Amino acid sequence: MAKTVLLGNEKEKKEQAQKKAAKAKKKKNRRGIGRFFKDIWSELKKVTWPTKKELLNYTLAVIAVIVGAAAVIGLVDFGLGRLFRLIMG
Repeated sequence: MAKTVLLGNEKEKKEQAQKKAAKAKKKKNRRGIGRFFKDIWSELKKVTWPTKKELLNYTLAVIAVIVGAAAVIGLVDFGLGRLFRLIMG
């Protein structure tokens, strides 16, 4: 029985040591809030931003798709509503 308790204690100590090491590693990887915003700014510099003409084209394409989808959904709704009224009398 003493051997079992000893093995349990060793296992528990080993788990605690692993948790402590993981916590220390996590804390080591932390950086300040200033560094966070500096990293954001450097990533934003890497972005390829669209030109005004491209942005206008993309915007018009999105609006056209939205209008088209709204028209299709509206027609389906109208048709199903008529069908429902026809069935219900």
